[in-house]
Amino acid sequence: MFDKISIVSVPVKDKDASKAFYTSVLGCRVIEDNPMMPGSRWIRLEFPGVQTRIVLVNWFKQMPPGSLQGIVLITNDIDHTCQELKQRGLEISEIKDQPYGKEAVFYDPDGNGWVLQQPLV
Repeated sequence: MFDKISIVSVPVKDKDASKAFYTSVLGCRVIEDNPMMPGSRWIRLEFPGVQTRIVLVNWFKQMPPGSLQGIVLITNDIDHTCQELKQRGLEISEIKDQPYGKEAVFYDPDGNGWVLQQPLV
């Protein structure tokens, strides 16, 4: 019935600051950065190798900055990925063992919560 999730909206306050964080710290690539409605821009980003894209949004009243929580990013080497992200300036939690694998948590500048996970093989 469905093929994939195409876009996840990430609610942010300052699009330029968020764009800088997602590109320089998390390694996203800018796909689009175009004017949209008055006073807003459509900023669509992609994580390398990941099909689902993210859009930095500020137009949903129901989604204040920081309200997105629990989006999971999968990695096959959480130790290496955490080290690389820390070198780029990301504050990330300690890696914890879970019944389903290993995970660490981090937040963007607005408080949106992400989970980095390495599932059991």
